[in-house]
Amino acid sequence: MKIILASQSPRRKELLSSLGFDFEVVKIDCEEIVPESVSTAEAAAYLSELKASAFRDLEKGEVLLTADTVVAIDDEFLGKPEDEREAEMMLRKLSGRTHQVYTGITVKTAEQTITRTDVADVELDDISDDEIIYYIRRFRPFDKAGSYGIQEWLGMAKIRKINGSFYTIMGLPTHLVYKILKEIQPVSI
Repeated sequence: MKIILASQSPRRKELLSSLGFDFEVVKIDCEEIVPESVSTAEAAAYLSELKASAFRDLEKGEVLLTADTVVAIDDEFLGKPEDEREAEMMLRKLSGRTHQVYTGITVKTAEQTITRTDVADVELDDISDDEIIYYIRRFRPFDKAGSYGIQEWLGMAKIRKINGSFYTIMGLPTHLVYKILKEIQPVSI
């Protein structure tokens, strides 16, 4: 089985490698627009499938893995911020509240496509304006949904409670990936 990870995320690469899989990394260019008819809870799966469908046809023995993470609060999903102002706005919305992190994954072979979504609830302490500015300027979270990474300062200093998988919040529900890849091709440990 040849696994192809379609992601430029260093976190996804690290997590898939830590699961013990060898893989090749590719980049898929597609316009990531979610139609209004797609609910917040379905958006991550929609985007993951969109990426998988934009990839070339797979040969027998090839397995494509795509993923997308969406942060949502009050049924509004927060993507990757375009600039500091948008990142500040997102972090102010999340401050002192509980939000959801959805990560959708798609595992595609020549014969089948499997898409799953995992969700985690994240409760944050209040984040002061000074802390928001410090975090944005120091960690530059412009490649992260919701403007933060759980594995960085904000996650360490401000997450009060998690209900769900840490790795789903990080961007790859490793338990689902492992289970699906194991079903496709038994993994020996």
